[in-house]
Amino acid sequence: MTPDIGSSTANPSPPATALSRWRDQPWWAYTVIGLGAVMLYLILTSPNYRETFFFLLPGVKVTLQIALSAYALAVVIGLFVGLARTSKNPIIYNLATLYVQIIRGVPLIVLILYTAFVVIPQGVFALKALGQWGLSWAQGTVLEGIFQSLAGMTLRQVPMELRAIIALAIGYGAFEAEVFRAGIESIGKGQMEAALSLGMTYWQAMRLVILPQAVRRILPPLGNDLVAIIKDSALVTVLAVRDITQLARLRKASTFRPIETYNIVVFLYLSMTMSLSAIVRYIERKWRIV
Repeated sequence: MTPDIGSSTANPSPPATALSRWRDQPWWAYTVIGLGAVMLYLILTSPNYRETFFFLLPGVKVTLQIALSAYALAVVIGLFVGLARTSKNPIIYNLATLYVQIIRGVPLIVLILYTAFVVIPQGVFALKALGQWGLSWAQGTVLEGIFQSLAGMTLRQVPMELRAIIALAIGYGAFEAEVFRAGIESIGKGQMEAALSLGMTYWQAMRLVILPQAVRRILPPLGNDLVAIIKDSALVTVLAVRDITQLARLRKASTFRPIETYNIVVFLYLSMTMSLSAIVRYIERKWRIV
């Protein structure tokens, strides 16, 4: 029996009901916006909240400076280590793998303390010894000033903020290395073979063919790590860096008002991380990343 022309074997999708529309609403976003509005109201109307907010506000600048600087350095470290992790040279590959495995196996707060109080002092001592050695033969040359500066270097010249940046960069560099490695290995081998067949060198093919494609694929995890390093930057409070968390500890100790203090801390961190998350999602949509 011949079916009617207008009939269809596919079942039409049921129309959206009021219940389904209500269920699909981003209630989590409405909740966050509502809580943010409550916090803004308290900051504007409550003297305790207002004073706490302006006391902690300078810490936002310090937190962003440390987190963004460390993240930029971590991406550079991760790029080179990630390339080394894909190298066929066994020495380069094993050195890069050793770095990744050690750093990823140590808690970040321990790494921060170790870098600040072991690695940096030993590095200053090594630079000072290099300067003293160089002065013995560089006198009267253009290098004398450089070696003289190194010979007179002291540990106090390395502020805790810089130590925190270096520590976070070393820690996150290992994670970014794995992100870059995965992105590079996700590109088909035929891409590299085609580039080499056109006369490109390995590094030209990597820079012009492989990395541009890999970066588009690894942008989401890179963006997630940017948000994560903002949160993990709170760990630098162990170095007495005056970030948001350290200022909150000082505020609580002086006013004995933990509720107002840590409500503002949560508000500030959520404002930064959710704003960055929105920017990352916009870039992903702009580049049409799946």
